[in-house]
Amino acid sequence: MNFKLRPYSAYKNSGVPWLGKVPKHWEVRKLRGILRRVTERNRPDLPLLSVVRERGVIRRDITNEAENHNYIPDDLTNYKVVQVGQFAMNKMKAWQGSYGVSQFKGIVSPAYYVFNLSGVDGRFFHSAIRSRAYVPSFTQASDGVRTGQWDLAEARMREIGFAIPSLSEQTAIVRFLDHYDRKIRRYIRAKQKLIKLLEEQKQAIIHRAVTRGLDPNVRLKPSGVDWLGDIPEHWEVRRLKEVTTPIEQGWSPQCDAWSAAEHEWGVLKVGCVNGDKFDEGQNKKLPSTLTPIPELEVQDGDILVSRANTRELLGLATLVVNPRQRLMLCDKLFRFRVKSKRIDPQFLVYAIRQKTSRAQIESSTNGASDSMQNIGQDVVRNLWLSLPSLDEQRKILVRLEVQTSAIVTTIAQAHQEISLLREYRTRLIADVVTGKLDVREAAANLPEDAEKDNISEEFEEPIEEREEAIDSELETSLGD
Repeated sequence: MNFKLRPYSAYKNSGVPWLGKVPKHWEVRKLRGILRRVTERNRPDLPLLSVVRERGVIRRDITNEAENHNYIPDDLTNYKVVQVGQFAMNKMKAWQGSYGVSQFKGIVSPAYYVFNLSGVDGRFFHSAIRSRAYVPSFTQASDGVRTGQWDLAEARMREIGFAIPSLSEQTAIVRFLDHYDRKIRRYIRAKQKLIKLLEEQKQAIIHRAVTRGLDPNVRLKPSGVDWLGDIPEHWEVRRLKEVTTPIEQGWSPQCDAWSAAEHEWGVLKVGCVNGDKFDEGQNKKLPSTLTPIPELEVQDGDILVSRANTRELLGLATLVVNPRQRLMLCDKLFRFRVKSKRIDPQFLVYAIRQKTSRAQIESSTNGASDSMQNIGQDVVRNLWLSLPSLDEQRKILVRLEVQTSAIVTTIAQAHQEISLLREYRTRLIADVVTGKLDVREAAANLPEDAEKDNISEEFEEPIEEREEAIDSELETSLGD
C-alpha cells in the first residue's frame, strides 16, 4: 500500500475493557452523549430506504419485494423520516451491524431507530461504528427474541463507549480510509475481472467438450431439437427426466445468521451450487427449537440445481461429493440423482451448466426482476440433453480435468487474494478508528486529487451477499 503506519506516541486507559488503550489526546464518550433519538413521520412521498449489514443505509429496491418476502403497507404515513447525515438502525439486526449514517433522505420502517449525531463527524462515526471493533458491543446489547432477530436494548446501547479524536483528526482518518478503500477496491476489481475472464475461458472449454466430444473432426447430425442444433452423429438426445430420479425440493425455515458447526444441523443456502464444486460452507444453522428433517439431508451423489436466484445464477447445478452430515436441502434448491447406468453424474452436471441448457432455462424463468428469478420443476425435468456413451463421458471428464486444472488453480488463488484484501481492509479500518494506528501523516501526504478517484462497485459485492442484502421488514407493522 506504499505507506508505513505506526502507533501513537502516548496512550491512556480508555476505561472500556474491550477498547483497551486509546491515544492520550482522544476522548471516550458513551453513545448516550453522541446519539439523540428523533422521530419524524408522515412523509409517504419520500423514497423507501433499507438498513443492511453490508452497506448501511441504501435506497430500497421495490421491484423485488415479493421475492424477498418483504412487506410494504399501503399506508406509509407511520414510516420514519431519515435525513442525510442521520444515523439509522434496524434494531432487530443491530447485533450484525445493520446500521449506518445515511447519505439519502427517505423513510424507513417504523420499528427502526433514527438518531441525530452530536460532536462527531458523520463520516468518521459511520466508518468507526460499523467496524468490527464496535459491532460486537451491539451484539452484547441485544436480547434474543426469535431466530435471526435480536431486539436491541436501547439503554444498554447508550452505555457503549466510543473513542473520539479531534474533528480535524476525524477528517484526516476519513480521508485516509476513503483513499485506501478505493485502492483496495481497485485491486479487488482487477482480480474479479481476471476471474471473470478465466471463467469464460474455462466454460468455453467445457462447452466444446460436452457438446462435441473429444474429436474436433467428428461428424454431426441434426438433433431434431432447436435448442441443441447439430450434435455428434453417434450421440443421442434425451430429456433430463428420462435419466434421473424424481425432483425433490427442500425446506427453508428461518435460521440463525451463521453457519452450522460440524455437530449441528444446517440448511443449505442457494449459493452452495454457484461454484465449480459443491460448497457445504454455504449453510445456515438450524435453530435448536426446530426439528430437523432427516429425509432432506443431502447425500453423496445428489445433484442440486438452484430454482430461485439472480438470472445469471438461476439453474446452476452441482454434484454433492462426500458432504458432511446434518446438512439439509433448502426450498430454493432442486435435488435428484442419476438413475441410468449410462450417465455419469458429473457429466450431467456439466451438461446442465452449459450454454444450450442455460438457454432453455432462461427462456422459462419468471419473476418481477432480474434480481430474483424462479423456475419450476418441469423446466428442469424437460431439459433437452445430448449424451455420448458412458465410456466417452468419462474420457471427456478426464480430458477436462487436464485442460482446466491450471485455470481452476489460478481462479482459486485470485479468490484467496480477494479474501485477504477484504480481511486486510476490515482489520485496517478497526485499527485506525480505535487509535491503534496513527494515519495523520499519511493522510496529509495523500495526493490532492485522491477524492476524485472514483471506483465502480460493479464487481465489489459478492452475489451471495447481494442475495441477502435487503433485510426482511416484516416487523414494519410494529410501532415505535
